[in-house]
Amino acid sequence: MVDLPKRKVGIVACSGEELPEGTVTRLAALRVLEQLRPGDTVTICLPLFLAGGEGDRAFARFYPTISVDGCEQLCAARATAKYSNKPAVSIMVQDLIEENGLDKTEGSRKLNQAGMQAVEITARKITASVDELLVKAWSRKDGVVTENGLVDDTVLQADREPVVATCACGSGIPVQTIVVGRREVALAGLPLIFQQFAEAGKAPNNTNFTELMETIKIYNPMPVDEEDEYREGITKAYQQYWFKGKYR
Repeated sequence: MVDLPKRKVGIVACSGEELPEGTVTRLAALRVLEQLRPGDTVTICLPLFLAGGEGDRAFARFYPTISVDGCEQLCAARATAKYSNKPAVSIMVQDLIEENGLDKTEGSRKLNQAGMQAVEITARKITASVDELLVKAWSRKDGVVTENGLVDDTVLQADREPVVATCACGSGIPVQTIVVGRREVALAGLPLIFQQFAEAGKAPNNTNFTELMETIKIYNPMPVDEEDEYREGITKAYQQYWFKGKYR
Protein backbone atom coordinates (compact mmCIF):
# COMPACT_ATOMS: atom_id res chain seq x y z
CA MET A 1 0.00 0.00 0.00
CA VAL A 2 1.14 3.53 -0.74
CA ASP A 3 1.82 5.53 2.41
CA LEU A 4 -0.47 8.52 1.82
CA PRO A 5 -1.11 11.40 4.22
CA LYS A 6 -4.24 11.27 6.37
CA ARG A 7 -7.31 12.03 4.31
CA LYS A 8 -8.75 15.44 5.05
CA VAL A 9 -11.34 17.62 3.38
CA GLY A 10 -10.26 20.81 1.63
CA ILE A 11 -12.33 23.97 2.03
CA VAL A 12 -12.05 26.63 -0.65
CA ALA A 13 -14.04 29.81 0.08
CA CYS A 14 -14.52 32.63 -2.40
CA SER A 15 -14.00 35.30 0.34
CA GLY A 16 -15.04 38.07 -2.05
CA GLU A 17 -15.42 41.29 -0.06
CA GLU A 18 -17.49 43.11 -2.67
CA LEU A 19 -20.54 41.24 -1.32
CA PRO A 20 -21.46 40.55 2.33
CA GLU A 21 -21.97 36.90 1.37
CA GLY A 22 -18.28 36.69 0.48
CA THR A 23 -17.39 37.70 4.01
CA VAL A 24 -19.81 35.05 5.25
CA THR A 25 -17.90 32.36 3.31
CA ARG A 26 -14.58 33.41 4.83
CA LEU A 27 -15.84 33.56 8.42
CA ALA A 28 -17.77 30.30 8.11
CA ALA A 29 -14.74 28.50 6.67
CA LEU A 30 -12.54 29.83 9.49
CA ARG A 31 -15.03 28.64 12.09
CA VAL A 32 -14.90 25.11 10.69
CA LEU A 33 -11.12 25.12 10.24
CA GLU A 34 -10.28 26.55 13.66
CA GLN A 35 -13.11 25.41 15.93
CA LEU A 36 -15.50 22.80 14.55
CA ARG A 37 -13.32 20.39 12.53
CA PRO A 38 -9.68 21.58 12.74
CA GLY A 39 -8.24 18.06 12.64
CA ASP A 40 -10.21 17.00 9.58
CA THR A 41 -9.98 20.00 7.27
CA VAL A 42 -7.45 22.17 5.46
CA THR A 43 -7.91 25.53 3.81
CA ILE A 44 -7.26 26.03 0.11
CA CYS A 45 -6.23 29.60 -0.69
CA LEU A 46 -8.21 30.58 -3.80
CA PRO A 47 -5.77 33.27 -5.07
CA LEU A 48 -2.80 30.91 -4.64
CA PHE A 49 -4.81 28.08 -6.21
CA LEU A 50 -5.52 30.24 -9.28
CA ALA A 51 -1.91 31.38 -9.47
CA GLY A 52 -0.68 27.81 -9.76
CA GLY A 53 0.07 26.78 -6.15
CA GLU A 54 1.18 23.16 -6.55
CA GLY A 55 0.40 22.17 -2.96
CA ASP A 56 -3.20 23.37 -3.15
CA ARG A 57 -3.83 21.92 -6.61
CA ALA A 58 -2.23 18.61 -5.70
CA PHE A 59 -4.41 18.32 -2.61
CA ALA A 60 -7.58 19.02 -4.58
CA ARG A 61 -6.66 16.32 -7.11
CA PHE A 62 -6.23 13.65 -4.46
CA TYR A 63 -8.79 14.54 -1.80
CA PRO A 64 -12.41 15.76 -1.63
CA THR A 65 -13.03 19.49 -1.49
CA ILE A 66 -15.93 21.69 -0.45
CA SER A 67 -16.37 24.95 -2.34
CA VAL A 68 -18.15 27.77 -0.50
CA ASP A 69 -19.37 30.60 -2.71
CA GLY A 70 -21.23 33.76 -1.79
CA CYS A 71 -23.16 34.21 -5.02
CA GLU A 72 -24.26 32.56 -8.24
CA GLN A 73 -20.94 33.28 -9.99
CA LEU A 74 -19.53 30.26 -8.13
CA CYS A 75 -15.90 31.39 -8.46
CA ALA A 76 -14.56 28.85 -5.95
CA ALA A 77 -16.45 25.90 -7.44
CA ARG A 78 -15.50 26.74 -11.01
CA ALA A 79 -11.83 27.31 -10.20
CA THR A 80 -11.61 24.00 -8.33
CA ALA A 81 -13.22 22.12 -11.21
CA LYS A 82 -11.01 23.81 -13.80
CA TYR A 83 -7.66 23.25 -12.15
CA SER A 84 -8.21 20.03 -10.18
CA ASN A 85 -11.44 18.09 -9.66
CA LYS A 86 -15.09 18.98 -9.39
CA PRO A 87 -15.82 19.81 -5.72
CA ALA A 88 -17.33 16.94 -3.80
CA VAL A 89 -19.77 19.45 -2.31
CA SER A 90 -20.64 22.94 -3.56
CA ILE A 91 -22.28 25.37 -1.11
CA MET A 92 -23.76 28.73 -2.06
CA VAL A 93 -24.47 31.21 0.76
CA GLN A 94 -27.27 33.03 -1.05
CA ASP A 95 -29.16 29.74 -1.32
CA LEU A 96 -28.77 29.07 2.41
CA ILE A 97 -29.99 32.58 3.25
CA GLU A 98 -33.13 32.07 1.16
CA GLU A 99 -33.77 28.55 2.46
CA ASN A 100 -33.58 29.73 6.07
CA GLY A 101 -35.60 32.92 5.54
CA LEU A 102 -32.91 35.24 6.88
CA ASP A 103 -33.10 39.00 6.62
CA LYS A 104 -30.85 40.83 4.16
CA THR A 105 -27.18 40.31 4.89
CA GLU A 106 -25.28 43.59 5.10
CA GLY A 107 -21.74 44.72 5.86
CA SER A 108 -18.37 43.56 4.61
CA ARG A 109 -15.78 43.84 7.35
CA LYS A 110 -18.51 43.86 10.01
CA LEU A 111 -21.64 41.88 9.29
CA ASN A 112 -25.09 42.68 10.66
CA GLN A 113 -27.05 40.19 12.76
CA ALA A 114 -28.47 38.45 9.71
CA GLY A 115 -24.95 38.11 8.35
CA MET A 116 -23.70 36.46 11.53
CA GLN A 117 -26.66 34.09 11.44
CA ALA A 118 -25.65 33.22 7.88
CA VAL A 119 -22.11 32.51 9.09
CA GLU A 120 -23.41 30.04 11.68
CA ILE A 121 -25.75 28.31 9.22
CA THR A 122 -23.02 28.06 6.58
CA ALA A 123 -20.50 26.71 9.10
CA ARG A 124 -22.98 24.02 10.17
CA LYS A 125 -23.57 23.09 6.53
CA ILE A 126 -19.83 22.81 5.87
CA THR A 127 -19.34 20.74 9.03
CA ALA A 128 -22.10 18.31 8.10
CA SER A 129 -20.58 17.93 4.63
CA VAL A 130 -17.12 17.27 6.11
CA ASP A 131 -18.51 14.56 8.40
CA GLU A 132 -20.34 12.93 5.51
CA LEU A 133 -17.31 12.93 3.22
CA LEU A 134 -14.95 11.51 5.83
CA VAL A 135 -17.01 8.33 6.25
CA LYS A 136 -17.42 7.73 2.53
CA ALA A 137 -14.90 5.94 0.34
CA TRP A 138 -13.11 8.35 -1.99
CA SER A 139 -11.60 7.53 -5.39
CA ARG A 140 -8.37 9.45 -5.92
CA LYS A 141 -8.29 8.28 -9.52
CA ASP A 142 -11.75 9.58 -10.43
CA GLY A 143 -12.01 12.39 -7.89
CA VAL A 144 -15.46 11.27 -6.72
CA VAL A 145 -17.15 9.41 -3.86
CA THR A 146 -17.14 5.73 -4.81
CA GLU A 147 -20.17 3.49 -4.96
CA ASN A 148 -18.82 0.78 -2.68
CA GLY A 149 -19.93 2.14 0.65
CA LEU A 150 -18.30 3.53 3.77
CA VAL A 151 -14.73 3.73 5.00
CA ASP A 152 -13.85 1.14 7.65
CA ASP A 153 -14.01 2.61 11.18
CA THR A 154 -10.61 1.10 11.97
CA VAL A 155 -9.10 3.10 9.12
CA LEU A 156 -10.63 6.30 10.46
CA GLN A 157 -9.24 5.62 13.93
CA ALA A 158 -5.77 4.89 12.58
CA ASP A 159 -5.83 8.17 10.71
CA ARG A 160 -6.25 10.36 13.79
CA GLU A 161 -3.78 13.23 14.11
CA PRO A 162 -3.30 16.09 16.60
CA VAL A 163 -6.05 18.70 16.23
CA VAL A 164 -4.59 21.68 14.38
CA ALA A 165 -5.85 23.84 11.54
CA THR A 166 -3.65 23.64 8.45
CA CYS A 167 -3.52 24.73 4.83
CA ALA A 168 -3.46 22.49 1.77
CA CYS A 169 0.02 23.62 0.73
CA GLY A 170 1.32 21.53 3.63
CA SER A 171 -0.86 18.54 2.87
CA GLY A 172 2.02 16.18 2.19
CA ILE A 173 1.01 15.34 -1.39
CA PRO A 174 4.37 14.55 -3.02
CA VAL A 175 5.45 16.44 -6.11
CA GLN A 176 8.32 15.33 -8.36
CA THR A 177 10.13 17.40 -10.97
CA ILE A 178 11.01 15.94 -14.37
CA VAL A 179 12.64 17.41 -17.46
CA VAL A 180 10.20 18.17 -20.28
CA GLY A 181 12.00 19.41 -23.38
CA ARG A 182 14.45 21.90 -21.94
CA ARG A 183 12.56 22.89 -18.82
CA GLU A 184 11.68 21.37 -15.47
CA VAL A 185 8.03 20.54 -14.71
CA ALA A 186 6.60 19.55 -11.32
CA LEU A 187 4.06 16.70 -11.42
CA ALA A 188 1.76 16.15 -8.46
CA GLY A 189 1.60 12.65 -7.02
CA LEU A 190 4.28 11.26 -9.35
CA PRO A 191 6.26 9.41 -6.63
CA LEU A 192 3.08 7.67 -5.48
CA ILE A 193 2.13 6.69 -9.01
CA PHE A 194 5.62 5.32 -9.69
CA GLN A 195 5.45 3.31 -6.48
CA GLN A 196 2.02 1.89 -7.32
CA PHE A 197 3.13 0.83 -10.79
CA ALA A 198 6.42 -0.68 -9.60
CA GLU A 199 4.80 -2.62 -6.77
CA ALA A 200 2.29 -3.99 -9.29
CA GLY A 201 5.22 -5.31 -11.32
CA LYS A 202 4.60 -2.99 -14.28
CA ALA A 203 8.00 -2.87 -15.95
CA PRO A 204 9.10 0.13 -18.07
CA ASN A 205 7.82 -1.00 -21.48
CA ASN A 206 5.63 0.61 -24.13
CA THR A 207 2.37 -0.94 -22.92
CA ASN A 208 2.87 0.12 -19.34
CA PHE A 209 4.13 3.56 -20.34
CA THR A 210 0.83 4.23 -22.10
CA GLU A 211 -1.09 3.33 -18.93
CA LEU A 212 1.36 5.34 -16.84
CA MET A 213 0.80 8.43 -18.98
CA GLU A 214 -2.97 8.15 -18.73
CA THR A 215 -2.78 7.83 -14.94
CA ILE A 216 -0.49 10.85 -14.59
CA LYS A 217 -2.78 12.94 -16.80
CA ILE A 218 -5.63 12.39 -14.36
CA TYR A 219 -3.82 14.54 -11.80
CA ASN A 220 -1.75 16.85 -13.99
CA PRO A 221 -2.63 19.08 -16.96
CA MET A 222 -0.63 18.05 -20.02
CA PRO A 223 -0.79 20.08 -23.27
CA VAL A 224 -1.58 17.83 -26.23
CA ASP A 225 1.22 19.31 -28.34
CA GLU A 226 3.76 18.53 -25.60
CA GLU A 227 2.71 14.96 -24.81
CA ASP A 228 5.70 13.44 -26.61
CA GLU A 229 8.10 15.54 -24.55
CA TYR A 230 6.24 14.68 -21.37
CA ARG A 231 6.32 10.98 -22.27
CA GLU A 232 10.07 11.13 -22.84
CA GLY A 233 10.69 12.83 -19.50
CA ILE A 234 8.36 10.49 -17.62
CA THR A 235 9.88 7.45 -19.32
CA LYS A 236 13.39 8.38 -18.19
CA ALA A 237 12.21 9.15 -14.66
CA TYR A 238 10.31 5.87 -14.32
CA GLN A 239 13.20 3.82 -15.74
CA GLN A 240 15.48 5.37 -13.14
CA TYR A 241 12.94 4.63 -10.40
CA TRP A 242 12.43 1.03 -11.56
CA PHE A 243 16.10 0.05 -11.86
CA LYS A 244 17.15 1.97 -8.74
CA GLY A 245 14.53 0.05 -6.78
CA LYS A 246 15.64 -3.24 -8.38
CA TYR A 247 12.08 -4.31 -9.17
CA ARG A 248 13.30 -6.66 -11.91
